Amino acid sequence: MTAADELKHLRKLLKIEKEEDLQQYKRFVIESDVKERVKNGSSWYPVMLTQTGIGRGEQVFVELERTTNKNIEHQLQTGRRAALFCNANNKADKMRVEGVIGTSTKDRLRIYLNTDELPEWIRDGKIGIDMLFDETSYREMDETLRLVSLAEKNRLAELREILLGHQPSFSAERADHKVEISHLNSFQNQAVEAILASKDVAIVHGPPGTGKTTTFIQAIKLVVEKEKQVLITAPSNTAVDLLCDRLHQEGLNVIRIGHPARVNEELTELVIDNKISQHEYFGDIKNLRKKSEEFRSLAFKYKRSFGKTESQQRKLLLDEARNLKSEALKLEDYIVSDILSQAQVIACTLVGANNSLLRDKTFKTIFIDEAAQALEPACWIPIMKAERVVMAGDHCQLPPTVKSIEAGKQGLHLTLFEKTIQRQQVDTLLATQYRMHEQIMEFSNQQFYEGKLLADESVKSRKITDADEKPMLFIDTAGCGFNEITEGSRSLINKEEGSLLLTYLDWFLLELEQDVNLPLDKMKQIGIISPYKAQVNYLLEEITNYPVLNKYRSMISLKTVDGFQGQECDLIAISLVRSNDKNEIGFLADTRRMNVAMTRAKKKLLLFGDSATLGSHPFYASFLDHVHSNNAYQSAWELEYN
Repeated sequence: MTAADELKHLRKLLKIEKEEDLQQYKRFVIESDVKERVKNGSSWYPVMLTQTGIGRGEQVFVELERTTNKNIEHQLQTGRRAALFCNANNKADKMRVEGVIGTSTKDRLRIYLNTDELPEWIRDGKIGIDMLFDETSYREMDETLRLVSLAEKNRLAELREILLGHQPSFSAERADHKVEISHLNSFQNQAVEAILASKDVAIVHGPPGTGKTTTFIQAIKLVVEKEKQVLITAPSNTAVDLLCDRLHQEGLNVIRIGHPARVNEELTELVIDNKISQHEYFGDIKNLRKKSEEFRSLAFKYKRSFGKTESQQRKLLLDEARNLKSEALKLEDYIVSDILSQAQVIACTLVGANNSLLRDKTFKTIFIDEAAQALEPACWIPIMKAERVVMAGDHCQLPPTVKSIEAGKQGLHLTLFEKTIQRQQVDTLLATQYRMHEQIMEFSNQQFYEGKLLADESVKSRKITDADEKPMLFIDTAGCGFNEITEGSRSLINKEEGSLLLTYLDWFLLELEQDVNLPLDKMKQIGIISPYKAQVNYLLEEITNYPVLNKYRSMISLKTVDGFQGQECDLIAISLVRSNDKNEIGFLADTRRMNVAMTRAKKKLLLFGDSATLGSHPFYASFLDHVHSNNAYQSAWELEYN
């Protein structure tokens, strides 16, 4: 299969994925009543209006707080398109206005509305918010794949062949690009050297805790010194914002492209909308727009006695209004060009690289962070603007989300990051990790990283307390009768296992609380993870019934595995849920998910599960052998709380 044929096939898979995504949206949102939407996390209703105002980008915003069903994990995340609606008189389909969610926490969010004025019904009391289907990303990805597959006799065509393994990749001698950055280790310095030496593509493989972002930042700085300007991208706004923040702290001139609502509020000064409003000529734009509007108002002033003279006068006024508006647009284009020309780093999401502000721009080098979590079609959007590509990520952690089973089976789950690693020898492994006790690291190290990871001296032996002899512990519920059940949705729940986890953790924290050498408030964070959303919701409901856990609730994060990617905690407790007579483990068979879950822990890792069910899978059978051989196994029958 040629590279072009491969991309044509990818377009078919993308179409299948879009259709499945749309069908799920119809099923969970359009065809569900408000109670069902609230239950499946796609809506909040009712909500309390807490604030309104004009925010970033001169956009109207409203802040909302959900007043019920607070323990349901929701999908109304930062950057998502959503619709504010009023359910008065069952007219929610008519009384609604769309927007973009700017900030979102467990029970509060801010949405920037696509309107100049607040709707009259907003204070009627029966308001809520629905998530919307995002068709734009699919359209952008499909058109990009079409263009890349058709590319001939240009740099894009060459990169297509190289990245997909049909032509070799070239690099200069690393000796010519020797770097010794003092605060980087030898593996990190080697990765930077590989990036500087690459002619076409370089890949940084960064397992958990190995300093991937730190390495990427230093590489970007050195490339900027040579090339003056680079484009940095990532699949999510959060990942882009992290890079922007770090690069800004390093003193680089960073411009963030994207909807202001999708950018972290702390980075507002970097957003191009803000830069435009602070430009020395922005006042001239405002004056031109004001005059244009004044001429339009004059043109429509006369509504009676409208004859030939009035018609000519209106035409002249409207022509002048259009001319003034055109001048304002030209001046704005100049300002944007001026701002972008001075930027050392331009930053956006993968899909955001198709922003009209970047339409005609090309870059010597583009950087894609978290590339192992990105759908391949999205990666080609910034690559269309590149002469060479640098990617960073870890394909042994969470893959991109693919909703269609069929599209996943046919290869949509396979990322460009993975393909390039498999087809070109251009990746550099960061092998020293600075997060985990070596016993917590070791199983993932053997299963995913060929035993190449090393725990740095600063972390290899650190524990919750000096007396804690088991940095990792698997608590086996086999034979306890803790069976999984399906509740409401397709998500699974195991209440008995969840209660055991909370009981054990409550006791463990009480033990720590009584240790005078370890004030609990010095622990940075405790994480409770389950792969299943229903189990997370159950644990959220139940945790308030445990006095010690409730006392330290502010330092406890409780999420699915996907919600914990990129985070770390001193202590992690995992509920695996699956327990059945058929030995079915569902998507626990995606072992990368378990790699993420287990490698969030710094000092203590607790896992709760049924060995009889889990042991039917080779990965978990190996895990059980590992915990037995490392004295990290305990049956739930043996637990005692003194």
